[in-house]
Amino acid sequence: MEFRLLGAVSVATEVGVLPLGPAKRRSLLAALLLRPNHPVPVDQLTDALWDHEPPPRARGVIQGHVSRLRVLLDTADADMYGVELLTQGTAYVLRMPESLLDAHRFEELVTLARSQRAPEDAVAMYQEALSLWQGPALTGAFPSQPLQAAAQALEELRLASVESLATAYSRMGEHARAAAVLRAEASVHPLRESLSAALVRELQRAGRRSEALDWFHRTRRLLADELGVDPGRELADAYTDVLRGEEDGGAASTQRPASVSAPAPAPAPAPTSASTSSSTSGSGAGAGPTAASPSTAAAASAPASPPVPSGVPAQPPPPFPSPTVDLLPRMPRGFHGRAAELTALSRAAAGEAPVCLVTGPAGVGKTALVAHWAHRNREQFPGGLLYADLRGFSDTGEPALLEVLREFLLALGVAPRRIPESAGGASALFRSLCADRRLLVVLDNARESAQVRELLPGGAECVTVVTSRYRLRGLIASDAARPVPLDVLEPEDSTALLAAVLGQERVLAEEVAARHLAELCGGLPLALRVAAARLADQPDWPLSAMNAELSDESRRLNLLDVEDTGVRAALRLTVRRLPDDAAHHFAHLGQHPGTHVDRYAAAALAGTDPDAAGAALDKLTAAHLVIRTAPDRWTLHDLVRLYARGLEAGPDALVRGLDHSVATALAAADAAEPGDESCFTLPTDFRPPQATREFADREQAMAWYAAERDDLTLAASAARAAGLHGRTWRIVLALWPQIVWRVRDDWAPLLRTALDAAQADGDARAESRVRALLGWVLTEEGRTSEALTHLEAAPLLAAQAGDRRGEATALINLSLAQSELGSPEEAAEGCALAAELAHSVGDRNTERLALYHLARHRLDAREWRPAFETAVAALDLDSPSEASAAARVLLRTVIGEALLGMGDETEGIRRLESAAREAESSGYDDGAVRALGALLRVSADAGLQARYDTAMVRLMARA
Repeated sequence: MEFRLLGAVSVATEVGVLPLGPAKRRSLLAALLLRPNHPVPVDQLTDALWDHEPPPRARGVIQGHVSRLRVLLDTADADMYGVELLTQGTAYVLRMPESLLDAHRFEELVTLARSQRAPEDAVAMYQEALSLWQGPALTGAFPSQPLQAAAQALEELRLASVESLATAYSRMGEHARAAAVLRAEASVHPLRESLSAALVRELQRAGRRSEALDWFHRTRRLLADELGVDPGRELADAYTDVLRGEEDGGAASTQRPASVSAPAPAPAPAPTSASTSSSTSGSGAGAGPTAASPSTAAAASAPASPPVPSGVPAQPPPPFPSPTVDLLPRMPRGFHGRAAELTALSRAAAGEAPVCLVTGPAGVGKTALVAHWAHRNREQFPGGLLYADLRGFSDTGEPALLEVLREFLLALGVAPRRIPESAGGASALFRSLCADRRLLVVLDNARESAQVRELLPGGAECVTVVTSRYRLRGLIASDAARPVPLDVLEPEDSTALLAAVLGQERVLAEEVAARHLAELCGGLPLALRVAAARLADQPDWPLSAMNAELSDESRRLNLLDVEDTGVRAALRLTVRRLPDDAAHHFAHLGQHPGTHVDRYAAAALAGTDPDAAGAALDKLTAAHLVIRTAPDRWTLHDLVRLYARGLEAGPDALVRGLDHSVATALAAADAAEPGDESCFTLPTDFRPPQATREFADREQAMAWYAAERDDLTLAASAARAAGLHGRTWRIVLALWPQIVWRVRDDWAPLLRTALDAAQADGDARAESRVRALLGWVLTEEGRTSEALTHLEAAPLLAAQAGDRRGEATALINLSLAQSELGSPEEAAEGCALAAELAHSVGDRNTERLALYHLARHRLDAREWRPAFETAVAALDLDSPSEASAAARVLLRTVIGEALLGMGDETEGIRRLESAAREAESSGYDDGAVRALGALLRVSADAGLQARYDTAMVRLMARA
């Protein structure tokens, strides 16, 4: 969820932008967002919504908008994100994590960018901050004075950030880019002299003197015509510098190369205040440890520098010598994106003797990230840059501790004969040498915490960065290591990486294909680089052709290997290091047809128990082979899943997994609809899992159904593909409580799969039950004629199979279609027969359902008294607590409607209100819509309408 002020006032969610409605409501939200977590009095909200005298009912209008905002936020599950709109006396407060507000993130990134030493880091952060803007601030809100003032303040901050971005580009020597950024804004804000002054200077530095002069004169004329004033000091000074052909020393020095053959400079006069300022700017731009220009630096390095004349201040010596120790690997090529991770690494590296832990799966780019960051920040470590590959996941084996320490000590200038022969002694000497240095130590590919501890430097100003495929919780506990998790690339960064290898033109020519290629590679940098390497080797081969090959899952991993590099090789090294129990469970996870597992599913697949599976999943999570998405819920990256699928797991793993799905769905059905018969018997070759998840109540069961629906659908598809027809229709039929609860959720395709499987299995009882359920779903979807084909066949098949319960259910569902097609008498007869059949076998749930629909048919015929008596009889079959919430809601709704028809409005309204309240409290939106709709036919109460609208919005959102 994201709240937006930088552009149109809006609330973005996973399913789209919330429909906020009129400008006044947007203005109210904007006023609350401008002061998040602070009470905003109604008087201030009134000023924000009306310019002049507010209407007499202003407070009521505000209350109405607040109520509607609350409904919208509830619909979007805002409370899950910590968002709540509260009333405090005569004020309202929007409680929320401020990180959800784009304006807050913008200001935070700008503040962070200002503190960066390296201009490259500042540029990345300013760009990320400015990318949050999607138009003028507070667009769509009422243009009241308070909101206009707030929008102007945000715009001022944006313009200042643009100027700072241009300054950072200039410090990097990229004056053309700085000018382009400034020109875009100066064209829109021609009277902002600071923009024009900066643009004039950057055009001069970029060698475009005529453009610089032209822009100055254009601005001078505009100031005279519009304001009747001359250019201010800043713009005039920029013009003077251009006329003299001068450049700002600090920024210009980044462009002039130092030449070792240049003559020594003539003695310089004492610096003025202006030149001192320029020198300071140069130091900030990363010109070196001293603030000298390149020519001065060249002269200082000459073998025989002339003495400095008296009266001229000598250049101060640098605080540290230039770093002579540098064991870093080369700067990675084609590195792109990762702005957030680079920022996180910079944050983690702050403080005293920090240990940063960069973790992530194989091939995600941990080494590239750290190498890129280290090269960009090398000037922060004048004591040296040390690097060691600990080869924790390599075929060549791990280096000995003494071997790594020896390399470090030699790099730090220790003579070979002075290096201790014991690892303990060498470690102690290493720590003592680091004590007074500002040093960076990179320990790459660590397998366990013990590998790292003896290599940690002892200096308070030293920074250690560790990379690992494992989470290394021991290092976090013992040395307060600060985790920097690394995930796969976003689609934009993935395509940018492809462009870095293949060239921008080739990627832009097939932009859609490039994004699809990134998806097929799962955003994994290693996979993207291998795919790009294959394409680079065949310049005439379109990206779409590569996509066609990668779409074949059986070949994808083969195509993502090249020579000794590739996804399969990287994963093989990770899996080889796993303990036996984790490796066993990982191999069986590849046979899971769904996308998520819990410890029960993992245990069933591997033939173990949930405790053993949970322990193995924790180890796999630490190795970044599975990803924990929620408590007791894990998933695998697509490429990891394909690798696991190719491992040996035995022929029974899939069947065990499918039977676990059947057993758990039956347990959920029993909890959701207690007392109801099982809708099928288990197959003769059923493999029961060692343990099945237990459900305490209906709410837990329905939550499980909602979470597992997609995976159960995939399980049914896998069963069908394997020719396991009995498992296919059983998995689908076991979903019946959720199908009944969410009938408009597009169940027909899945039920047709079950129908095909039941027919292939030759099971008339199963076919009858599937047809009855499918016909009912089609009727609810308005496809009654299509439904009739299935509903007319279902009772006959049930009778043929001797299934009286199934026959009763089929007759009930058939009656709904008959009623829709204009045959209420026939429908009522069918329900009466269904009630008799259910009663004959003691099935009170089905009998109650038949009586409910019989009562409903009588209501439609305006037979109020028979409808009332039938519904009361149905409700009296059990005690109220034994019937399901849905049954109670529907029957009480019928009773209330019948009472209204009989003229007893007071009691009818009371019964309907009771039904509506229970439906709302249990989340039964369909029942709430029915009960509230009946109430609205006799009442125009605004509160009832709001409740009806809320239930309808939720119902339609699911549909």
